[in-house]
Amino acid sequence: MIRDITIGQYFPAESWIHKLDPRVKIMSTLIFIIALFVANRYIGYLFTFIFMATVIYLSKVPVKYMLKGIKAILVIIILTVALNIFMTPGEKVLWSYKSINITAEGLYIAGIMALRLIFLIIGSSVLTLTTSPIQLTDGLEKLLNPFKKIGIPAHEIAMMMTIALRFIPILLEETDKIMKAQMARGADFESGGIIKRAKSLIPLLVPLFISAFRRADELAMAMEARCYRGGENRTRMKQLKIKKQDYVAMVSIGLFMGIMIVSRFI
Repeated sequence: MIRDITIGQYFPAESWIHKLDPRVKIMSTLIFIIALFVANRYIGYLFTFIFMATVIYLSKVPVKYMLKGIKAILVIIILTVALNIFMTPGEKVLWSYKSINITAEGLYIAGIMALRLIFLIIGSSVLTLTTSPIQLTDGLEKLLNPFKKIGIPAHEIAMMMTIALRFIPILLEETDKIMKAQMARGADFESGGIIKRAKSLIPLLVPLFISAFRRADELAMAMEARCYRGGENRTRMKQLKIKKQDYVAMVSIGLFMGIMIVSRFI
């Protein structure tokens, strides 16, 4: 399950989505996330499915690779659905046992929340899967540049956010290796209840933290060896420029947001 997490990973390909300006992709992802919370009807999520299917097709990222990220949050989705089914009050009661009621409204909200989480993970994965670390850093820095006037270090913030995002798959892979090493020595991470499983994961924390600090130290030494001095007087081989395809993408995400707003009131 750990290797199924796709957020933070990059999938190299020659596609229309990969060639978009990183600033456009970052802003489009934010608008997409807002649109998911604006929609509250199934018709809105039908349009979301069509939109995401088109984006995945244009990105040339394998559908199986994109969807496997859902496995990592399957427990969260099931828990969210269960809480909404049993705790959402409503007028139309479908099943009742003592103080536990299942209503039509609860089932409706549970379905909406499940779709919202699924599309949220897929939409966020598209950004990292189609944007290289350097492009993501440059895009974030450009978007944060206006805040420099009030003393906010745009480059440093963008660099930290990108490194943190890219460390997710590295640390997950390290966790998987430590788990397998400890299982080979007799550790049991699968038997027992939830509390017992949680306690069995505690021995993973010490070697995981040691590995994380070691990787951070190696990264800092590598950056110093390459004379990295932050964003001050830094030059770039590739300058970000908005092209025709970026305007098409902005119009597309704008239309999608408009459809989500309209679908809310249908």
